[in-house]
Amino acid sequence: MFGLEQYFSFADLWSPLFLVAALLVIVLYLGLTGYFRDRFPGSKPVTGGQRVSFIVGVVLIYLSQGGPIDLMGHLMFTFHMVMMSLCYIIAPPLLLKGIPDWMWKFLLDRRLLRKLKWMMHPILTAVLFNALFSFYHIPVVHDYIMLNYGVHTLYYIALYIAAFMMWWPVVNPVPEWNLISDVKKMGYIFLNGLLITPACALLIFADESLYATYNDPNTWAAAMGYCVSGSPEALLAAFDGPQFFSWFDVREDQQLGGILMKLVQETMYGIILAYVFSRWFRREGKDDDVGDSTPKSDWQNA
Repeated sequence: MFGLEQYFSFADLWSPLFLVAALLVIVLYLGLTGYFRDRFPGSKPVTGGQRVSFIVGVVLIYLSQGGPIDLMGHLMFTFHMVMMSLCYIIAPPLLLKGIPDWMWKFLLDRRLLRKLKWMMHPILTAVLFNALFSFYHIPVVHDYIMLNYGVHTLYYIALYIAAFMMWWPVVNPVPEWNLISDVKKMGYIFLNGLLITPACALLIFADESLYATYNDPNTWAAAMGYCVSGSPEALLAAFDGPQFFSWFDVREDQQLGGILMKLVQETMYGIILAYVFSRWFRREGKDDDVGDSTPKSDWQNA
């Protein structure tokens, strides 16, 4: 992919263990929503659209966290933002929509989860995700996380959880957990768009490259050691740094990454906003038709 196979092994590019894990998740989903569906109370057949939504979500997470996009995200900041967009903006709503309501009800009908329902308050979920996302892109924080594998793993897990929490008020299929009306959902989407803007603006309008993992060869090689085989010294000897692979200089790469993230976010939020608005508009139209039961005069029918 993009010629990387001549420099890196199949395992470096495709992470076989991650691939097997993603396939097992898909098989488990198909089994639970298919052959074993009757074991869940109130279960109904899932639609083809739900299956496609879930599988596409899993594939996107695999490609961005275990596939070539993950590796490319260590070579160019632009692809790092592609990874962030796929993982936290696009994949979560697809997965949430792919899981049927009866399975969500089964999962959420646990005492511990019922006690944690307060954590799904829209203001809290919006602030939590965008704060974690923005904090991660502070240069000193980003470089520290990239150079410490344990912290890197924990922070990405926290971002995943926060991303699902952020999307839950908008796309969750469980009426009992539907905490806000469609009108408020539109405001919520708009709020999320505003909260993520400062982080993107920092990347787009910075006068210099901000991250040592993309502009300093030694830091880059140390960070690469967590995702490819070979020592940092061997990577430096072979490539001299990330600029060997980049199509732009480091500042342009950083700016393009910020622009791409903002465009993807705006596009995804715009699609969801249009969907919520159309659903609200149809519901209001039906309510008007039901509420207006008095006979109309000739001028009203004209």
